[in-house]
Amino acid sequence: MNLLAYGEKAVRRALASGAQETEAFLAKGRCFVVEIERGQIARSSSMVDEGLGVRAVIGKAWGFAYTNKLTDEEVEKAALAALRAARAGKPDEAWKGFPASRKLPKAKGTYDEEVAGLPAEEAVNLASKMLRTAQSFDGRVLAVEGSVGVSLVEKAVVNSLGVHACDRGTRTECFLGAIAKEVGETTPLCFEFDAHCSLRINPEKVGEEAARLAVSALGAEDLETGSYTVVLGQSALLGIFYHSLIPSLKADNVQRGKSKLKGKIGVNIASELLTIHDDGLREGGLHTWSFDDEGHPSQRTTLIEKGVLKGYLYDSYTAGKEGVESTGNAWRSHPAPYAWTPIIEATNFTVTPSTISPERLLSEVKKGVFIPYVQGAHSSNPESGEFSVVAAPAWKIEEGQVGRPLKGVMLTGTIYELLRNISGLASNLRQLALLVAPWIRIEDARLVGRRGEEG
Repeated sequence: MNLLAYGEKAVRRALASGAQETEAFLAKGRCFVVEIERGQIARSSSMVDEGLGVRAVIGKAWGFAYTNKLTDEEVEKAALAALRAARAGKPDEAWKGFPASRKLPKAKGTYDEEVAGLPAEEAVNLASKMLRTAQSFDGRVLAVEGSVGVSLVEKAVVNSLGVHACDRGTRTECFLGAIAKEVGETTPLCFEFDAHCSLRINPEKVGEEAARLAVSALGAEDLETGSYTVVLGQSALLGIFYHSLIPSLKADNVQRGKSKLKGKIGVNIASELLTIHDDGLREGGLHTWSFDDEGHPSQRTTLIEKGVLKGYLYDSYTAGKEGVESTGNAWRSHPAPYAWTPIIEATNFTVTPSTISPERLLSEVKKGVFIPYVQGAHSSNPESGEFSVVAAPAWKIEEGQVGRPLKGVMLTGTIYELLRNISGLASNLRQLALLVAPWIRIEDARLVGRRGEEG
């Protein structure tokens, strides 16, 4: 029996037993992962998982239950358990119901037959290529950690308002973290990544770039504390945006007064160079599906346009509270999404690039710092937008060229200062996890180094 058939069975059973509304979310997936540890392939593992989660509603009180066994008996048990939870629950007057059936768009570039049929040994081969490339780059390089992963996921949503949706996607991904060692010195961990819905990953390039960055981080020096022009790479942006900016754009945080962007629609909050869309239909996007995890159609939502705040991210619950349409941003946590109820999450959070090459973006910097990635962004304060992250490693920019590596550097400030101080974007658009962005240049960024204030 396919996912939709099990979903239909769960919905029928809950309705027949007294539910006023019901939703079934189903997912099944297969993945295998090859892991690298301390310069060698350490292990490979595979996982197959499937399950169903049911939400049932009685008098605006809802209950939830799930099972990881897709059999007729277990599906019926989950439906009845959700119903019992609803009867014991407290009504929520803000509840406006599940999404109604709508025509769904087609997700493009998200499923690849070659990936779906890829044998496990090919993932081992890809990991070996990545490791060999890194090790042959320079004898001082040690590949500390890394992995190659291949996955196939199918999900479905069925509800009592006519939603009847199913979609599938594939992904390949690889990453490598390397250090370089000389007498008396070991660099911080330097990373490189690649991920696609097809078999386009380039493990040799990932291995070479991780090794190159590690070697270039040798001989790091201290930085004087002060304000600098900073160029942020995609990984650094992902950490800062995910923990500081994206939470402030989620409608639940806005409605609870936990976002400084509440009431700011139409207000200039950033440089006019900045435009951001959340694009759930981005072709080949790592988080592209034809529908969200409630069955609402995916869409492209403008959040910031030329510096002006244009909108927030909604699921059906928060949209119902305001009498607006969901933006298709309901999401259930992985790796077993059927075991969770939806929350709001970005899909492909896309920063519009410029036509300026990254080389030209750097060439306009007389004195600055290049920061490809950061540590500690999870400790940011999403309500105030304050963050303090470690840039390890980072590199000086002198007269338009990336120069000496730096150590012990912290980037501090607020996300709103950062957005207002954007002075340039490059053309090198790239996706890392849910972020799709180019390099971004920031003026007057506060960097704390191991040396005191500049004179």
